[in-house]
Amino acid sequence: MRLDAHQHYWSIERGDYGWITPELPVLYRDFLPQHLEPLLNKHQLDGSIVVQAAATLAETDYLLALSESEPTILGVVAWLDITDPNYRKHYERFAEHPKFVGFRLMIQGMTDANEILSPAYVEALTFFAEQGVPVDLLVVSHQLEPLVKLLDQVPGLHGVIDHIAKPRIKDGVMEPWKTQMAQLAAHPGIYCKLSGMVTEADHENWKPEAFKPYIEHVVDVFGTDRVMYGSDWPVSLLAASYDEVVEVLEHALQGSWTPAERARLFGLNAKEFYRL
Repeated sequence: MRLDAHQHYWSIERGDYGWITPELPVLYRDFLPQHLEPLLNKHQLDGSIVVQAAATLAETDYLLALSESEPTILGVVAWLDITDPNYRKHYERFAEHPKFVGFRLMIQGMTDANEILSPAYVEALTFFAEQGVPVDLLVVSHQLEPLVKLLDQVPGLHGVIDHIAKPRIKDGVMEPWKTQMAQLAAHPGIYCKLSGMVTEADHENWKPEAFKPYIEHVVDVFGTDRVMYGSDWPVSLLAASYDEVVEVLEHALQGSWTPAERARLFGLNAKEFYRL
């Protein structure tokens, strides 16, 4: 199985994508399976993992319904408010759907990332760790310290870090991201998506070489069995075409990976992580 482990679909008229405005004309339109399918075919990908892009239960219902008639949607990563007293009820409802594969914790949007260290978060994430539920972790590099502390409290979490934790690629800054990613990788249940990198660089003038040290470090600390390719399409269109996103990763690999390792990066690791 070859797959894109991270992309989004949306219909603007649904109205719950507050961050997608006319000021972002590249994104301010519908993005649906028929728009991605030619790109999946071009890169010989069997399908994708569709990740929530709105913090609403309704959007997850929309994506799950979309998946029922779309064979290229291999799994849907939901949204859950785990501080809601009814979060288990919502989780159980989503989990009944055959294409539900987990949910995403949107740390990026928090004013204070230390909120994830509160008893409510620790208790809920301990529950999901015990259940083995896949959890996507959307986090920005300056928020990694609380995440390191969280995983010390919930060491069994089955999680994946989205977009290599959004380091400051545009400025070429490596630390403390580099050290903290190694600390996260020390937990064997944590994976990392090689995704969302082009939008952390200079949107107009990025060079493939800028990403190489970040990709190499992620692979060094997570290994070839815990990394996965994700396009972050269509958000990635702010800085690059789908083809260019693939080329960035291929440039960093430069033929050094065996066919078996490449198969893991471009699908098998995600298949195992999301239990497809």
